[in-house]
Order: sequence, then C-alpha cells, then structure tokens
Amino acid sequence: MSGKDIGVVAAGSLLVAGLVLARVAGPQEHDHPAPPDEKLGTVRFTTSCAAAAQPAFTRAVALLHSFAFGAATEAFNQALGSDPGCAMAQWGIALCAWGNPFAAGIKDETQLQQGLDAIGRARTIGAKTGREKEYIEAAARLFQDSQSVDQRTRLLAYRDAMAQVAARHPDDSEASIFHALALAISADPKDKSYASQLKAGAILEKLWAVQPDHPGIAHYLIHAYDVPSLAPRALDAARRYAKIAPSAPHALHMPSHTFTRLGLWQESIDANLASAAAARRERSTSEELHATDYLMYAYLQTGQDRAARTLLDSLPEIASRFNPGKVGTGAPPAAGYFAIAALPARYALERGAWDEAARLVVHDSPFPFTDAMTHYARALGAARSGDTVLPKAALVALEQLRDRLAQKGEAYWSEQVEIERRTAAAWLRFAEGKRDEALSAMREAAQREDATEKNAMTPGPLAPARELLGEMLLELHEPTLALREFEKTLVNEPGRFRALAGAVKAAGAAGERETARKYFDQLRKTCERADRPGRLDPVDPDRAASSVGR
Repeated sequence: MSGKDIGVVAAGSLLVAGLVLARVAGPQEHDHPAPPDEKLGTVRFTTSCAAAAQPAFTRAVALLHSFAFGAATEAFNQALGSDPGCAMAQWGIALCAWGNPFAAGIKDETQLQQGLDAIGRARTIGAKTGREKEYIEAAARLFQDSQSVDQRTRLLAYRDAMAQVAARHPDDSEASIFHALALAISADPKDKSYASQLKAGAILEKLWAVQPDHPGIAHYLIHAYDVPSLAPRALDAARRYAKIAPSAPHALHMPSHTFTRLGLWQESIDANLASAAAARRERSTSEELHATDYLMYAYLQTGQDRAARTLLDSLPEIASRFNPGKVGTGAPPAAGYFAIAALPARYALERGAWDEAARLVVHDSPFPFTDAMTHYARALGAARSGDTVLPKAALVALEQLRDRLAQKGEAYWSEQVEIERRTAAAWLRFAEGKRDEALSAMREAAQREDATEKNAMTPGPLAPARELLGEMLLELHEPTLALREFEKTLVNEPGRFRALAGAVKAAGAAGERETARKYFDQLRKTCERADRPGRLDPVDPDRAASSVGR
C-alpha cells in the first residue's frame, strides 16, 4: 500500500452491492486524516454508514483491534462527523470505553458510564440493519445492569451474544473475530484444559488463512495462546503482528508476550525497545511503562543487569509523565502503576539482593494489587536476610490488601496477593527456624500458583513460587528434590535465570554432573549478552555444591 493510503483497507458501504475495497481519496471535511505512512493492517467491515464515513470507521476498527483506544475513539468520532447517523460508530466508542479486555480487574464506574452512554446514543440514532443492531445489543451486555449483575456474568452474556451474531452472519468475518476475542477474554484462568482459548484459536486460525494482514487476528491469537502449553502456537502470529500494524505501539509490544512464554529473550527485548520508543513518541506513558516492565524482565533473565539498572534509573522520569486519566492504548492505568511497583522489585529479587528488596519504599496507588508487590518484595527480602521483624508488618499489609480486593469483587487479584502472602510467610517461618512449617507453607503457595494463570499485565510473577520452593529445598540440603522444582518451574517459565541457575546448583550438589552441565549450557546460551563479570560467573557446575544458598 502506498504512502497515500491510510494503511487500512476500507470496505464499501452496504448501500453498494457486494464488498468494495476503497482507498481514501482525501480527508473529509472536519476530519483529521491519518498519517500518510500509517500502517495498521487490513480490515474489512461493511456498515450502512455513509460512504464518506466508511474510511474513518474502518480505520477506527483497525485501531480498536490493536487496542489504540484513544485514537480509535477519535476516528469513530470522525466517522460520526461525516455521518451523524452512523450508529455503529457509537458501538465502537462503547468498546473503546471498555478498554483492554484482557486486563484482569473490575471496570470502574466512569468506564461503564461512558460505554453505556455510547450504547444509548447508538440506540437513539437507530441501527439501520438487523446485523448492526445485534452488534450494538451484544456490546450493551457489557455495560447495562452493572449495579445488579456482576462483571463476569455480563462478560459471559457478551460472549454468548457475539456467538449468535457470528452464527447468524457466517460471511461476516468481523463478527467471528469479535466472537473469538470474547471467548479468549472470558476464559476461566483456573481451567487448565484451555477449552475457551482453543476454541478462539481455531476460529482465528481459520480466518487468518484468508486474511493474513488482519491486525485483530494476529493480536488475538497471541492472547488466546498466552499460556505455557499453548504459546508455541502463537509464534508465527507474534513474529508477524508488529509487521502488520507497526504504527500501533501495542502491536510492537504484544509479540513479547509469546517471546516471554518461550524464553526468547532477545526478541522480547527488541520488541519492547521498539514499543517503548513508539509509546514515548505518542505520549502513551502507560504503554511505555508496560513495555519497560517486560523489557526489565527480559534483561534480568539474560544477566544484563547493567541494562536493567539503566531502566530502573529512567523510571522516575517516565513516571513523572504518567497521567492515569489519559485514554491511551492497550496498557490501562493499572498497568502503569503495576510497572512502577514491579521494576524496582524485580531488579532486587531477580539478583538476590535481599537487603535491597527489604529497603524498597511502598508508594500507594489506586490499585491494591500493585502496592502488594512492594510489600511482598520487602517481606521476602527481609526474611531471606534473616530479619524476622519487618516481614511480620508486611504480612499484615498483604492480608489487608487481599481483603480489600476480595471486598471489591477482585477475585483474581485477591488470590494473587494471597499467594504472595503465603510465600512471604513461608520464608518468615524459615528465618525463624521453623523449617518443616516453612516447607509445607511453601508447597501450598506453589500449588495455589499452579492453579491459576498470570495476567497479561505482567511478564511473570516477581518470583515464581515453585522456583522459591526449589531454593528453599537447596537451603535444606535437599538438592534432588530441589532439582525437580526448578525443572517444573522451567516448564512454565522457560529460560528463567534463577530457575536455570538453581537447576545447575541442585544437580551439581546431587552429584548429577551431566544434568548440571546441561542446564549450565542452557544458561550460558541464554546469557550470551550477559554482563562480564556478572551473575553467570559463579554458576559453575564444578562448584555447584559450594554455591548452594547464594
């Protein structure tokens, strides 16, 4: 597509017989034209809106598929400027108000009211076709009756309504794509059969065979398969999505979800460097913070601690630009606050800098689960430094945050904080010399973490519970048992520095020299760009036994 195109192929109006692919001849009156070199992928979405409104509408849908909610809202409004009777533009504005559907958490009242208002305007305008009315009424399920119907129930109602739209209009690929998205976002994180994700993936893969440049298909495949056992299925989409929609910062970041799941750290680093730079240019600071969190995680797994330190040093400046009230891209305000808390905690914990972790400062935010990370890191760092006083206060704070989340109906995040609380409590018992109690509590925490899934907001837990169980077993001079826990960790978190290093130490201490050498070779390959000297140097299978407990 040439520089004169908008980067999105727009479908002609339903008033025209058949499907017409139209270029944009020039901006309509009162429109803000797309950048001349913008590339958002190829979308075909027919509507009854006036032909003059269709290019802006189709561009808006492409932006929506890449979670560029602010820009998409502007484009939907541009479509309304060309055709005030375009009810489907209000449908799009409503979905933009919902925000990132993969972000775990209860939508706030402002979002819900904005979405409901848009649905009300769409109904007032009146859908001109039965199909468009079905789209609008499906979206309404997300917003209406929010005071009396819980969010999960409304989300499942939306999923079922989109299933009906897709079934009634089998030639409408957008209906099928939005249905697949609804399946993915409504998946139960405790369902380890991944039935909903697999169903979504099957729909999307079939469509991708005929629409290889569709941004939503690639995007949602990555999300649908964003669990350890399914991640390899998303690799092709991950490597293509950024090329399909390079003008969307979120599209530059999303491939790193798959790269993280597969331990492809350099690809994750490259993706997030590009995403953070694009987000900075577009002043989408929450997206920049989100990309920086994933970038920090990847640097630390590869032993590039100096690069990670540079990121940490840049955090105050980035945070100073963070405006949680600004509508942006796929990273909601919670993701920005999450990154602000996670970066310093990761930097300390991944390096085993326990005293440093214990000295972290808690910065209160509107999201209790982000504050919990700092309390958790402080408790874990203090306990592993032998301090039995500070962890007790941190545990009280974690318990209070857990309860606040539960009272707000935030079941997912309440459980994540409870896992952190149990993990910190286990290490406190260990520091107190209650070794059997500590080991039992650590096993329970690992089992609870196994029963859930990480949210898209994070590249991974601050410290996987099963990895910490392995480290505790090493401290207890049980290297064979420890090795099993590190190996289990690596199934879900391939390429993690501490899990690989732990496996080397455990295998060496257990006398399994070939196994120790195997994991050391994996770690050395992972750390091809690591600092020298750095954390890789002490992890030597010939000295594994002597390094236990470091």
